[in-house]
Amino acid sequence: MLDNGFPLATESNILKELIRPPTILRSMVNTITGSSNVGETLPTGQLSTIPWRRAGVKYTNNEAYFDVVEEIDAILDKSGTTVFAEIQGVIDACVKLSGMPDLTLSFMNPRLLDDVSFHPCVRYKRWESERVISFVPPDGNFQLMSYHISAQNLVAIPVYVKQNISFFETGSSGRLDITVGPKQTMGKTVEGLVVTVHMPKVVLSANLNATQGTYNYDPVTKILVWDIGKLNPQKLPNLKGSLSLQSGAPKPEENPSLNIDLKIQQLAISGLKVNRLDMYGEKYKPFKGVKYVTKAGKFQVRT
Repeated sequence: MLDNGFPLATESNILKELIRPPTILRSMVNTITGSSNVGETLPTGQLSTIPWRRAGVKYTNNEAYFDVVEEIDAILDKSGTTVFAEIQGVIDACVKLSGMPDLTLSFMNPRLLDDVSFHPCVRYKRWESERVISFVPPDGNFQLMSYHISAQNLVAIPVYVKQNISFFETGSSGRLDITVGPKQTMGKTVEGLVVTVHMPKVVLSANLNATQGTYNYDPVTKILVWDIGKLNPQKLPNLKGSLSLQSGAPKPEENPSLNIDLKIQQLAISGLKVNRLDMYGEKYKPFKGVKYVTKAGKFQVRT
């Protein structure tokens, strides 16, 4: 990158060679010898045509692992209909390969990806013509690409929520009843399920009963957190009970919305699947692996 005529390195692998990350051992050596973490020589890769990779990389175990991480941002209305849904995805890579490997990553269904952003190592022309990702990888951890899927028909909603939160005109009380169940999970288990409700200011306390997990209501911040954990499709978790309101205060104008947090291992909710990873330019056979995970981003249910 050029800034005011000065060339700047922004690749993290190069920066780590220029300024070595601090460790306790390095700090002790620097204190004794009076040296610093700043490298004396220019990184070898900086002068090559692929500045993101240093020359002469050697590993005893050659491996390339990819993590496909997707976050769902969604808004569901009271009846469970999707008002808005989109997927933000990233593919994180951990590549520890000797020499100068040239990798090609292909997908089963690359047409899903419409809005993509790549690491500078990716040959964009190959992606445009063949829909494959061809690249000489940086050494170590890096983000290969990010993508965005905004077509509502492609976004599967993994859970449904049946809820009823009502406040009574008299008696300064209210009722709460929430049930969560699996929807489009492709047979995978929903984990780390947490429901958060930002209650109106007039709610003083909550007397509830959870069939699964634990709940906590903070009377200061007015936040109700129901930590469910793993979702069991045979016995759906339910939280219900009464709410105590401030006496004499008017009934809340509107019902609070529910925020959902969840995680599904070994599933990319968009249906994206890696087909294969090929390596050229080197003779050895590397260990290869792909892991998928789906998380909730801003996932809101209106009541």
